Amino acid sequence: MADIFEDIIKENKIWTDEVWGKINRKLKRVSVSAYDKLPFTSKNGIYCNYDKYTGEESDKNICWWTNGFWPGLMWLMYVGSKDDQYRAAAEHAEELLDKAFEIYDLLHHDVGFMWHISAGINYRLFGGHKSKVRALHAADILAARFNSRGKFIRAWNGRNNKGRVIIDCMMNINLLYWASRETGDPRYKYAALSHADTTMRSHLRPDGSVRHIVDLDLETGEPIEAFGGQGYALGSSWSRGQSWALYGYVLSYIHTGKQEYLDAAKSVAHYFLANLSEYSVPLCDFRAPEMPVIYDSSAGACAACGLIEIARNVPKYEQALYLKAALRILKTLEKDFCDWSDKEESIVQKGAGAYHTSDEDRELPLIYGDYFFVEAIYKLKGFDMLFW
Repeated sequence: MADIFEDIIKENKIWTDEVWGKINRKLKRVSVSAYDKLPFTSKNGIYCNYDKYTGEESDKNICWWTNGFWPGLMWLMYVGSKDDQYRAAAEHAEELLDKAFEIYDLLHHDVGFMWHISAGINYRLFGGHKSKVRALHAADILAARFNSRGKFIRAWNGRNNKGRVIIDCMMNINLLYWASRETGDPRYKYAALSHADTTMRSHLRPDGSVRHIVDLDLETGEPIEAFGGQGYALGSSWSRGQSWALYGYVLSYIHTGKQEYLDAAKSVAHYFLANLSEYSVPLCDFRAPEMPVIYDSSAGACAACGLIEIARNVPKYEQALYLKAALRILKTLEKDFCDWSDKEESIVQKGAGAYHTSDEDRELPLIYGDYFFVEAIYKLKGFDMLFW
């Protein structure tokens, strides 16, 4: 009997190929114009880094958490096209990131975002020693943040953040699974497993919604206080936090085979899909007032990646639920949120950095929105290499 997943992929092949062609045409040009940057957003159609969106030199805010998504995006395009122009851009960005290792006190749990899909991909593709060392150095930094008593990885630096854990780190711990396999040292994996287990108890609510920030007891790992974080308010449901959990837990399942992680990913996915707007793109927060309407395209793109992986890993007759949902999100993003013109370097528009921010920052291109959109299309194209 034919595989349902593959049948759906084949039914959408024409659309997927057309979108991949649009992505390649745009990024062939942009990989040259943005060669010396580590973009966060775009201003006046030009990719720029985080420093007030001015497009200043890439050594500004070199420790910013999104700086790995540009080289990751270039590696997606290289794997999907074997075009050395993308490889050159990815490797150059990886070298730019070396400056961040010199600023130890500004590095944080997001070293996974920064190096796992940059140096980590380079090493897995080509086996270069420098890239291996970079990725393992980042893994050591992340592992050093593990609280062995509380069983969690602290998010940020500073005396007031000793117990702060955010749901985003479910994406970062994939770096530790890789490091454990690469070195043969199980301690990296133990830290990742402990963090995933603690976060499942402290951040995932019974209905599948997700807390963004929780302060944990340093000795027991028990929750002390939750915070609204980048969502609307305490008790709300910030959609990108949902997507971090959705994708993060299915990735932990892929790396460990632990059924509880797949079940957690499915629970979050069900909540996400039940609260998705009729428009098939998530609002910035699922528990916010009806007005103003604030979408977050980046949350939709990330969730689509996770939904595709859930579809790959569930029994046959569950596959269509998740894969068709991912396609609905992606097709809406492509039709109404993507800018394919030569006047704009970014792809996906109307991302939301956080709910409580300026109007300008509520509807802006985000590099991770571009990255996850392209990664989702990459998956639909059938490329097998798992970037996380």
